[in-house]
Amino acid sequence: MKNTNEPKRVIGLFSLILSGIICIIGSGWLFGIGAAAKMAGPAAIFSWIICGIAVMIIALTIAELGAMFPKSGGMVHYMYESHGDMAGFFSAWINFLGIAPVIATEALASIQYLSSWHFPWTKGLFNNATGDLTTSGLFATSLLLLVYFLLNYWSFKFFIKFMSFVTCLKIFTPLFTIISLIVVAFHDRNFTVVNNTIAPYGWDAVLTAIPACGIIYSFNGFQTPVNLAGEVKNPGRNIPIALICSIAFCLIIYTGLHVAFIGALSPSELIKGWNGISMGSPFAQLAITLNLNVLLLFIYLDVFVSPSGVGLTYFTTTSRMLYGMSHNNQMPKYLGKLNPKYGIPRGALWTVLIICFIFLFFFRGWQQFAAVLSVAETITYISGPIALMALRKSRPNAERLFRLPFANFICAVAFIICGLFLHWGTWPLSGEVILLGLSGFIFYIYYQNKAGWNSLFQQFKSSLWLIMFLVVAAINSYLGSKEFGGIGFISAGWDNLVVCITSLLFYFWGINSYYRKDNNKIA
Repeated sequence: MKNTNEPKRVIGLFSLILSGIICIIGSGWLFGIGAAAKMAGPAAIFSWIICGIAVMIIALTIAELGAMFPKSGGMVHYMYESHGDMAGFFSAWINFLGIAPVIATEALASIQYLSSWHFPWTKGLFNNATGDLTTSGLFATSLLLLVYFLLNYWSFKFFIKFMSFVTCLKIFTPLFTIISLIVVAFHDRNFTVVNNTIAPYGWDAVLTAIPACGIIYSFNGFQTPVNLAGEVKNPGRNIPIALICSIAFCLIIYTGLHVAFIGALSPSELIKGWNGISMGSPFAQLAITLNLNVLLLFIYLDVFVSPSGVGLTYFTTTSRMLYGMSHNNQMPKYLGKLNPKYGIPRGALWTVLIICFIFLFFFRGWQQFAAVLSVAETITYISGPIALMALRKSRPNAERLFRLPFANFICAVAFIICGLFLHWGTWPLSGEVILLGLSGFIFYIYYQNKAGWNSLFQQFKSSLWLIMFLVVAAINSYLGSKEFGGIGFISAGWDNLVVCITSLLFYFWGINSYYRKDNNKIA
């Protein structure tokens, strides 16, 4: 008899690439481009390039794992397989915290951008003075969340068809924006108009912009092909290709948008410097200023298309994460039950919806969400390089549909990148998110107490490196340079070096702390 609790493999390579693109190109280009330009000036272009390349390196480590464990929920399984229950639960917990609120963020982004329309009812949706949604804006955002929920609730196949349609619109609008702005108004002197340099606020601002302006957040959708691994045809081939192609394509789009935005601004607007820019809806305001009415129409259409595409996809992927955690005995069993007709974990969908409402109650502005989630997502990335090399040691003969070449070097670099991203998140935000992540152990203790405390010492031993890494990362952030929010005990430049060295030490500790298995089978 066919197991109705196993997801169907219905997603091919093209749809998988689209799933990555549709999640990467979301609200980031609508808000992040302007925020990064304001913080770092024209040099913010390098923020996008640095982040894109770094995420691609991290994605390479996840590609082998995604093909090795082609399960729904993707990244929630890796640390569980390599380091046991305790580390696995924490990794899944912080991964969920970094992804689930994205749905609320994207719904909020649509409503926040809508407030720039010149209609009385739209202007009342968002309070620009406080940076928060109003009561009516909160109600509109909640309705949009319900739409995302219902589209996922009734049919996953419909989601795939909708994804292809939405992606076409999402790709066209940024490309049309780039071409329109460069052709109609491009002032090349804008790149050095402030202080005669491309980096008027220094290169530290370029690095800080990566987490602070939501650039990490804007690339985070690359995880989607991995989280949908359980529904992917030929995962060994399709997952690595989809990861690299989706990231590379979106990096080109983001870089082009930033170049076009910098050049399209009137030089007179930069008299007070890039920090003086005040644009709540950057590209829409540029289109209005330049009388580009057709572009403005597409931008306002994309206000719903881009964020809604991400929101819809993330409802699917986060429900699969809960599904995966349930099958790892880390969450209630009802989250792992699939609807026999649609093959969808409806209990998980309801749970994700409730969590979105909770986060929406506490965070009511895009910038607040993006900064917090960028740091949280950085912590989730560390499971890739550590789990890959730990499994190479603990299960050397296990079947690997895709084997990453030069894995030890690439994984070490990827882990160091994660350490730097976390440091650039600035204090105290980095410390607050780390504390939120460590709070997941409260839930672990609850479920472990129900399951029994088998092999507790080995579990703790395999997880200690992770706990200490986050504690040391918080200390480095606090003691680091003032450019990254620290007290300045470690001066600028040297703090990055300290982070690199400590990250490398924890990398070797982590890959040698694997949870020992008795065989090479894939669970």
